[in-house]
Amino acid sequence: MNDPLKRTPLFETHRASGARIVPFAGWEMPVQYSGVVDEHRAVRERAGLFDVSHMGELWLRGPGALGVVDGLVTNDVAALPVGKALYTCACNERGTILDDLIIYRFGAEEVLVVCNAGNLEKMSAHFARAAAGKCQFDDESAGTALLALQGPRALEVLRALEPSANILALGRFQLARGQVAGLDVLVARTGYTGEDGVELFVPNAVAPELWSKIIAAGQTVGLLPIGLGARDTLRLEAALRLYGNDIDETTDPLEAGLGWVVKLEGRQFLGRDALAERKRRGPSRKLVGIEMIGRGIARHGYPIVAADGSPIGTVTSGSPCPSLGKNLGLAYVPIALAELGSSVLVEIRGKQIEAKVVSIPFYKREG
Repeated sequence: MNDPLKRTPLFETHRASGARIVPFAGWEMPVQYSGVVDEHRAVRERAGLFDVSHMGELWLRGPGALGVVDGLVTNDVAALPVGKALYTCACNERGTILDDLIIYRFGAEEVLVVCNAGNLEKMSAHFARAAAGKCQFDDESAGTALLALQGPRALEVLRALEPSANILALGRFQLARGQVAGLDVLVARTGYTGEDGVELFVPNAVAPELWSKIIAAGQTVGLLPIGLGARDTLRLEAALRLYGNDIDETTDPLEAGLGWVVKLEGRQFLGRDALAERKRRGPSRKLVGIEMIGRGIARHGYPIVAADGSPIGTVTSGSPCPSLGKNLGLAYVPIALAELGSSVLVEIRGKQIEAKVVSIPFYKREG
């Protein structure tokens, strides 16, 4: 028997706003409001507000907290300054990806780990086991709401909400505790859209009020509420990996193009030796960007095939990309086909459709 779907503290707000609700990672979530393309363009051109309260929030506190986290992730958390965040992967002993994470360092020994909703149970248990007897561990996911305010005018909307001076001064991947619209919040200048903006952590009870105040403040710039549909097209244009599509426990960070978050020197972490060996050998395949040349959309799971139809790779993500007017995707292909300009064939409903390997990210904001 399947567990009932969970709801964020903003569920009734979404329903009252006319959102189309769909199941996602065990949650009932808004997939769209006014339409995917309309919402996508709002974030690229103005601002958008996302409910991402389904994400997991794991806190590690006290002596040993920093070391516990550093021993479970590929990036160098021990070198992370207080008040900053970083992107990383957590791997198993084989060097394949358990989840991709954002790590926030709030104090000398106070660390917040944000994980994907579909991996929350796995990652909560993973960090709890490592923390046992070494530091305090608290899974505060069930009581925490997370709102993402994103877009080129997102900070203009934030300023209208009279934030604390320390929040207004945040640079990229910096974080602070303070007030926004008279409410106590944790704010980080992070996001998952390829645009500037902030993510705001608040207790569940505060989320509807904060959401309403941001929506009201954003009316002057054309801010829209944004669903999962546009969230996916935005992150794809920015070539941000999606767990369960582009990365999972069958992939490693090196072949996924995430070698920049693997810091091997002078560190020991779970999966390090396996990754060091993979780096020495070199990957046999690589995640690349593809642009459809023939008519068709490369979707998740479609095969990349040789001329004789034999499978040689897999599309992991793909869709029309509204900002670029192209059908684009991410795919694992053999190293021999990973060079820019290489021609590949995507099998779409029994037909072989030509595509070419192009650079990623497909979209990069100015400034």
